[in-house]
Amino acid sequence: MISKILEQFNNIDVDVKKIMISGFKFSFIVTIISGIILFTYNLSFIPILYHCGTKLFKISLMFFTDFLIIGFGFDKIKKQMA
Repeated sequence: MISKILEQFNNIDVDVKKIMISGFKFSFIVTIISGIILFTYNLSFIPILYHCGTKLFKISLMFFTDFLIIGFGFDKIKKQMA
């Protein structure tokens, strides 16, 4: 299953792959920021930091999956149009 996904990722159009990788980098940066916020909560125990950190972490995971799914879908549509 994973090898099939990696094979499809290697066959994606170069432009779509660049956009997907940029999106992955963005979501990774948001994940790092949420980790820093959660670490700060661990030191200070301010409840708003916990809620902001967990929400930001959930958002970063959604961005990652969105870029993955939309990238595969857009590549498939682009190949059908050509």
